Amino acid sequence: MLPFGRKTRPSRRRVDKQAWLVFDGDFALRPCTVIDMSDDGARLNIDQTDRLPKRFSLTFSRASRAGRHCEVRWKHGRSVGVKFVT
Repeated sequence: MLPFGRKTRPSRRRVDKQAWLVFDGDFALRPCTVIDMSDDGARLNIDQTDRLPKRFSLTFSRASRAGRHCEVRWKHGRSVGVKFVT
């Protein structure tokens, strides 16, 4: 147990891989780079974050619309932190 009840963060793995955000009923694709990820979420680099929906799917295959469902937790410039949700 950590002091003062703090929780440990899940370990993140460096990825640096092209991926796609899928939203608007699977009709919209937006490219991104997955910088790192853990079992719980990921840090993405996205060119345009101003019109990013709160929820979307993240996939590593442009041909496949199946992916991990994500929820935006934070944005800072082009970096976006997402949590994987069910």
